[in-house]
Amino acid sequence: MIHPTAIVDESATIAEDCDIGAYSIVGADVSIGAGTTIGPHVVLKGPTSIGAGNRIFQFASVGDDPQDLKYDGELTTLEIGDGNTIREFATINRGTEGGGGVTRIGNNNLFMAYIHVAHDCMIGNRIIMANGASLAGHVTVGDHAILAGFACVHQFCEVGEHAFVGLNSVANRDVSPFTMAVGNYAEAKGINKNGLRRRDFSEEAIQALHRAYKVLLRQHGDRHEAIASLAAESSQYPEVARFISFIEKSERGVVR
Repeated sequence: MIHPTAIVDESATIAEDCDIGAYSIVGADVSIGAGTTIGPHVVLKGPTSIGAGNRIFQFASVGDDPQDLKYDGELTTLEIGDGNTIREFATINRGTEGGGGVTRIGNNNLFMAYIHVAHDCMIGNRIIMANGASLAGHVTVGDHAILAGFACVHQFCEVGEHAFVGLNSVANRDVSPFTMAVGNYAEAKGINKNGLRRRDFSEEAIQALHRAYKVLLRQHGDRHEAIASLAAESSQYPEVARFISFIEKSERGVVR
């Protein structure tokens, strides 16, 4: 179902059961998977691939050029998986040559109104970006992370799995998985216990993460000794092992 006022480039590939609303524009080299709904006044620019079962609401801009002064018309892409919801006035840009050439979004994510996903971002699955949240270029967001309204993440930062970035917060360093980061600039405020309980993490795993958080993000001292003191928890709980690994690999440093 393509509205007669919609403009669809002849090179676009659209599954037969897609809906495209009034006055929307589907540009060259855009592919849209089965069951996806494009609302009115949406602009899709390619090369962009959009998977199955997505819903893109009115006035969203998806797949346009990156907002990077170094960009000079290189062929770059945007890849969007399945089951995502992209609400009004969201902007999601393609990648840049310097960042690998692709912006990638996983499955079953919720992007609320006025969010921005900049070039070369890597978004996992089942994340939520509330109204006005923004990611600068080259940001990675892990599965099940939540960015509250108007939260911002600095370029080249990473937000770990199951993390929570609070309302109006600015993360200028990596946000460790399973933690809450709040403030401008953001500070670590504990383990995201309520979020983990909603996702059926065991109380034992949550308490082990809490102990690891206190040792690694609240106390001062030698990091290697601190990690060694958590050997029992990291061997018993994979969540603690992932928490430690994230901190060890962080290049920008983590929110403390």
